[in-house]
Amino acid sequence: MGKILIKNCAFLSTMNREREELKDIDLFISNGKIKEIGRNIAKDGKLQVIDASHCIVTPGLINTHDHLFQSLSKTVPKAQNASLFNWLKILYPIWGRMNPEQIFIATQLGLSELALSGCSLSADHMYIFQNGCRLEDTIEAAREIGLRFNPTRGAMSVGESAGGLPPDNLIENEEKILADMERVVQKFNDPAEGSMLRVGLAPCSPFSVSNDLMRETAQLARSLGVGLHTHLAENDEDVKFSLEKYGCTPGEYIQELGWVGPDVWHAHCVKLTPKEIEIFNDTATGIAHCPCSNCRLGSGIAPITDMLKVGINIGLGVDGAASSDSSHLLSEARQAMLLQRLTDEGKKFSARDALEIATIGGARVLGRNDLGSIEIGKRADIAIWNLKELSLTGAWDPVASLIFTGPHHVKNLIVEGKLIVNDGELLSIDSQSIIRKAKKSLEQLMESAN
Repeated sequence: MGKILIKNCAFLSTMNREREELKDIDLFISNGKIKEIGRNIAKDGKLQVIDASHCIVTPGLINTHDHLFQSLSKTVPKAQNASLFNWLKILYPIWGRMNPEQIFIATQLGLSELALSGCSLSADHMYIFQNGCRLEDTIEAAREIGLRFNPTRGAMSVGESAGGLPPDNLIENEEKILADMERVVQKFNDPAEGSMLRVGLAPCSPFSVSNDLMRETAQLARSLGVGLHTHLAENDEDVKFSLEKYGCTPGEYIQELGWVGPDVWHAHCVKLTPKEIEIFNDTATGIAHCPCSNCRLGSGIAPITDMLKVGINIGLGVDGAASSDSSHLLSEARQAMLLQRLTDEGKKFSARDALEIATIGGARVLGRNDLGSIEIGKRADIAIWNLKELSLTGAWDPVASLIFTGPHHVKNLIVEGKLIVNDGELLSIDSQSIIRKAKKSLEQLMESAN
């Protein structure tokens, strides 16, 4: 693993405990770690030097919720104005026709977009396992791109005939689900510091799996020492389903099932009540906030300002491209800030608050104490942004301008001390090749839909 010296950073947002912002500073990286932060650092020997004299430097951004297989189902016409449940019913048949190659290509497409938006670590929630699709399809795709990856083995086990939302042809047998969950964790999960691959377990949602599967998955995850993830309280329909089927709110339901704790993070949580917020705070349960998707589906504004005030761990997620239509994590941070400004409590939610949940907040949610800030000893996941862009010109506060202005693409992205994006171009893979393959897969999917 090589050495990189980042010279003369114009502005460095560390996201350390004191939230220090440094000017005209150097960073030295070796063996995947941040080794030195200071002025006029000089090193001998073979190393790569990056001039950041006109740049803002931040920790790599962290995506805590995604469905990368959805990257081939952007802007589906009938789904463009649908709310969550109808949107799902329109898209389930499309996703159910996807094959392993299409899952692979969709994952590479989504991760490439994320890398160019400054993302160094992405979680993923994969729950489509028909036609021979496996979690391996996403894992192999991520390895080629070079980002840290936190795939979760999702599942749907309760179809329409049993009162669930998904069509019956998309559900799996629960014994087989649990067996495959254990298989992928045993085969792929790496819990070590600096890990490039950690695997979680993620039954899709309370409206697509049974109580038994939720309980047994929680037990399995804890026996294996991995995280738990699902969707929760996304919109009014979601809450109504829980009240009618379980006689309690979604947050109360998951508490009864053991789905709370520092090893659990839930996506969306738009409709949490004050009581549910208290449950999350008391149990150190994390939240993946997905503002663009929540807007697109008309789900509402998650009360993240209230949640942050009491100390809940919150990260940012782009959600799947079928509901966000983009995999741009920095733009997601901007949307998070703007949405909170519409709430009474969120009027003072700042650009730095948004950058915080996109970096150190996401690291906390995913249990990554080795990531999320630029400090000596932390892993070297670093995003470098060019201040010479037209959109950043004229800004009085360069760090805040990353969130207020845009959209921006990263100039350089370093993951585990390795350069993944250089001068705005992916180094690990040919972008045009991804585009060609994605277009071919899209044509196949569209033809099969007719």
